[in-house]
Amino acid sequence: MPHFEIHVADVDAAKAFYSGLFGWSFTPMPGGEEIGYHLIEGEKIGAGNALTAGLMARTGPAPDAGSGVRGGTMTFDVSDCDASYNWALSNGGAEALPPQDYPGIGRCAYIEDGQGNIVGMIAPTKEGN
Repeated sequence: MPHFEIHVADVDAAKAFYSGLFGWSFTPMPGGEEIGYHLIEGEKIGAGNALTAGLMARTGPAPDAGSGVRGGTMTFDVSDCDASYNWALSNGGAEALPPQDYPGIGRCAYIEDGQGNIVGMIAPTKEGN
């Protein structure tokens, strides 16, 4: 089963950020208390448990803000790319790539999450538009 993890310096701040941005909820993983590991749940993770995710305390220093992509980039569907992007900027995120239209794909943007990670969002093109 595919799984991704988000490594953060401030678990509580990251939980608030991703809860607001994507509507995720977080459950401490049994046995993961020592490393600050939380299982992520929410519609934007994957239907039918096709994808699982975790949030955990970073084990080293965070990458410098504004540096290039630092690992895998996660991109999630949103209903309104511009609204989600603006929410992120108003809630501790920073611009990585502003919203842009990609014909036949959708409207996409990337933000920094305030924890040294870059995350993408896409409002997919509707069929027939």
